[in-house]
This record gives sequence, C-alpha cells and structure tokens, in this order.
Amino acid sequence: MLTKTLWLKSPAAVFTGNSTNADNGIVIQGDKIVELVAAGETPTTPIDSYIDCSNQVITPGLINTHHHFYQTLTRCVPGALNKPLFPWLKFLYKVWQNLDEEMIYTATQLAGLELMVSGATCISDHHYVFPKGLENAIDIQVDAINSLGCRGALTRGSMSLGESDGGLPPDSVIQTEDVILADSQRLISRYHDRSDSAKIRIALAPCSPFSVSTPLMKDTAALAEKNDVLLHTHLAETEDENNFCLREYGMRPLDYLESVDWLTSRTWLAHGIHFTEDEIQRLGKAKVGIAHCPSSNMLLASGICPTVELQQAGCNIGLAVDGSASNDCSNMIQEARQSLLQQRLRYGAELITADRVLGFATQGSAKVLHWDNIGQFAVGMQADVAVFGLDELRFSGVGSPLDALVTCGAHQVDKLMVAGQWVIEDGQHSQINPQQLIEKHQQLAKTLQSKVSM
Repeated sequence: MLTKTLWLKSPAAVFTGNSTNADNGIVIQGDKIVELVAAGETPTTPIDSYIDCSNQVITPGLINTHHHFYQTLTRCVPGALNKPLFPWLKFLYKVWQNLDEEMIYTATQLAGLELMVSGATCISDHHYVFPKGLENAIDIQVDAINSLGCRGALTRGSMSLGESDGGLPPDSVIQTEDVILADSQRLISRYHDRSDSAKIRIALAPCSPFSVSTPLMKDTAALAEKNDVLLHTHLAETEDENNFCLREYGMRPLDYLESVDWLTSRTWLAHGIHFTEDEIQRLGKAKVGIAHCPSSNMLLASGICPTVELQQAGCNIGLAVDGSASNDCSNMIQEARQSLLQQRLRYGAELITADRVLGFATQGSAKVLHWDNIGQFAVGMQADVAVFGLDELRFSGVGSPLDALVTCGAHQVDKLMVAGQWVIEDGQHSQINPQQLIEKHQQLAKTLQSKVSM
C-alpha cells in the first residue's frame, strides 16, 4: 500500500463518476484518494512521486454486479449453443452437476483475473450450484479472490426446487432449505466485512423463482434483514419466466417478489427486462437495484433492459457481464461498450452516452452493491483506480479520449490499483501467471465437459 503521496498526473482524460473536475489527475495516499486536481492546477498536497498519465485515461475501478464464475469452464459448449434461456439451462445443468473444488477455485481465479485486466477492482459472483462434495464453494471463492487482491461481493446462491418438485434444475444440484439457511448464516458470520477497507462482503441469493421454494425466499429475506446484508436473484429475464410465475404462483414475477418480502432497497436483481410501466414505478419506489447485463441479454435473445425508465423511477443501475456461458467473455470495459450500443437501439444517441454507461459500471454499480466508498473519485474514497492506455491502433486520431475508451473499444488496462496497491502493472498481474492459469483451467474445462455427451 502507498504510504507516501502519489500524483497520477496530466491524464488524457479522467472519469470521476460524479461532477467533480479532476482533469489534472488525482492524488493518493495510503488506501485513499486525498485530492482531485482540476485542469490548470497543481496539487496542494505535498507530493512524493508522480506518474505521467498524458497518454492514458483514468477511471474509478469498474464494478461488476452479476456473474457466475464457474461458467468460465463451459464457454461455447456445443450442446448449449443457439438456445434460449430455459433449454440452455436444462442442458448445462447436466454439465455443472459435476463441478468440484479445484474447478471452482480455478474458475474463480480465471474469471476474476479476466475482470481485473479489463478494469474491474470489485467483482461480484452468484454461485448457486452445490453438488455433493462442493458444499464449501463460497469458502473456496473467498480464498481465490484473496489471491487476486481485488474486492469481492460474493453471494451465497441456492436452489431448493429440483425437477422432481417441478423446478428446472436436476435434484443433484439442489440443497434442503435448512442446509441453505444454516450455511448462509455461517458465511455471513465468517466473511462479511462491514469496514471501510472491506475486501469481502456476503449477500444471499436464491437463484430464481423457478428453482427456489416460496418458504426459502421468505426465510432468506428474514435472514438478510436480521444480519443487515443484501439480497440478490434473477428476475424478469425472459417472457418464459413470466409465464412460469403465472402458471406456478398465479402472479407475475414482481408480484411474487413482493409476496415473499423482497420488494425492498436491500434487493438487487439480475437482468430486469420484462417489466410493465407500473412495475417499473414500484421497483423505483422500493429503490431496488438492477444488474444490467447487455451481452448476455443479446446472446440469449432475452430482450433489452429499460435502464432509463428504471433510473427515472428511482432504481440504481449497475453493469454486469453475467456468466461466461451466456456472455462467453468477462470484460467489463467491453461490456460498457455493449451497453452503449444496445441501449442506443432503444433510446437513441443523445440519452445513451459514454459517461452514462461508465456511470453504470462505476458509481451505479457501487450503489447497487451498497458499497459506499468505491465507484467514484472523491476525497476520502478508497483508491481503486483503472488506468487505460491509448497507444493502440484503435485509438489513433481520437478527439475525445474518454468517449474513445468506450466507442473505440478499450479492452485492457495498463495499470489497476485496489486500495492504494498496484495489482496490475504493464497489463500483468503482480501474483498470477496467466498462462499457467489458462493451462490448468483448460484442462479442468475439458474434464468437466467430457462427463456429458454433447
């Protein structure tokens, strides 16, 4: 950690995540930002060292709000290609039921590194597959994230409604409600860090209305309130889900959510596509957060999240890559570009700007996760910083470096800082050898996929 003051000086552009001017850079001491330097000014804080960022764009560390790290082991699996959500899931559950501890650790490391290289300093995962022998999956993920040096918002996912009871997943990957709730409490007590310098936080995340019983949804909401932690689930991703809820519960997904005590500011939802105008107003009034997943929504042909209406109603919008079996990529800065392109199809070029989608990826995501001291540059905030270089063919000739970061398609950081510590420099992680990780991950993916006939 930096104990002396460091000035990231004269950047080509700075995105602060707020309205503050930091055009001449930021000053960092320890794990915090201590000064923003406006255009034409120099720091008032005594400076020990500086880095010339004149050919670089600086942003707050990006924050991913929804992912399934284990799915990096099943990218582009032939049996799951070109399918909508429900058939896609039905096939892949047959593969995922064979996950083991080594696979989870390696997949978490690989997904985390992929996110970090693309600018993410805080990564969220929704792990809900717990076959026999993998009961401690979240503990394994904590160890893997600690090895990366980033922040992690890990959700204790769950499925209790198997095929034999009318649910979507096979019975081999579900758990009983008592086991789920006991383990949820254990993980909160052991890992959830409420401090300003937190690296790990825990949330509770029943998978979806078609894989979890109603009593578990209610009991999880009560447990989250008791422990003051967040709630997360998939909702309104497809019309199939709406039809399932109408058939099984006699109500639409949002009505079901309210009936189980989840319509609250403690909740954030993955996808949030198929809402009526009235439902959007109810979500906004409750201050529910939304994890916007444009690439996944396009790949599975699920639809387009109504981000503008949700924001106007009062929802916070965060950005997410979603799982690597429905995106096949875990690149946060590319996801910002995908959001720009997809959302312009719905709202036009004037409303959807580079600033807006970078806001989803930074301050918006931080608000979704209730992580108050990351996601923007301001005095006293944690020093989580992404530094993107402009020395590539794709950036030659740009007039607005900040817009170019999104529209020209940045894909990798030069440097990444978490809590005042450089964890990536010259595009390389300080501790992880990517080639060794890839080789191990590839072999585990082959082993996992070989267990099911494609």
